[in-house]
Amino acid sequence: MSGTDTLADLAGLLLSGKVKVVDLAAVLGPKTPLLKLPPELAVDTPPIEIHTISAYDKNGPFWAWNWLKVGEHSGTHFDAPHHWITGKDHPDGSTDTIPAQSFVAPANVIDCSAEAEADHDFLLTADMVKAWEAKHGEIQPGEWVLMRTDWYKRNGDEAAYLNADENGPHTPGPTADCIEYILSKGAIGWGTECVGTDAGLAGGMEPPFPAHNLMHKNNRYGLASLCYLEKLPPKGAILIAAPLKIEHGTGSPCRVLALVAD
Repeated sequence: MSGTDTLADLAGLLLSGKVKVVDLAAVLGPKTPLLKLPPELAVDTPPIEIHTISAYDKNGPFWAWNWLKVGEHSGTHFDAPHHWITGKDHPDGSTDTIPAQSFVAPANVIDCSAEAEADHDFLLTADMVKAWEAKHGEIQPGEWVLMRTDWYKRNGDEAAYLNADENGPHTPGPTADCIEYILSKGAIGWGTECVGTDAGLAGGMEPPFPAHNLMHKNNRYGLASLCYLEKLPPKGAILIAAPLKIEHGTGSPCRVLALVAD
């Protein structure tokens, strides 16, 4: 079968509804929860603003449009390697230089929802990933690994979504050996349903923030604040995660989609 035939088959499956397009992004707006960092460590992203330019009025009688104030790492977003100091020297590590081929890839979805509900500080380990592979099949080079926790269901309540107390935020994520393992398998990226790709208490790990530190060191990518991962099978979905082509961009809000066989 030729490549043209393959694309024609895919087009037919999309038109017939036998391949579904699943939206994995949260709504982006002024109420979108944003990461909060200790003031001694960093300046936080400003709140999202949406301003009207015109709305079929004297400023533009036949059209409506807005201008936005939004951080690169707001809402459902893509982390480029240049987001982290360990990835700052990759020549193709910003959103305008990453090869477009990297934005479409198969996805592995590891269901940790029951564990995360029982323990908000739940950590996915390399051994757990290996056990998942024994059941569902190996992670292949060039594929995404996504951690399903159902945490996105808290997205409408910023306090519940960030889940912080005097000891810091409490959200699930990966251990360092988990990230090291998926990198050894050749994973192209790591994604979560929490506000960031690391666990809430990842600042105290070795190395600190391993998902950021290690993935971006290896010129790989991150996705945060994903939604609806329960709609994806453990294997078999195709992920489409294309950031805006921002000059020297370290990341971008994006409409992450998945193609899933019905």
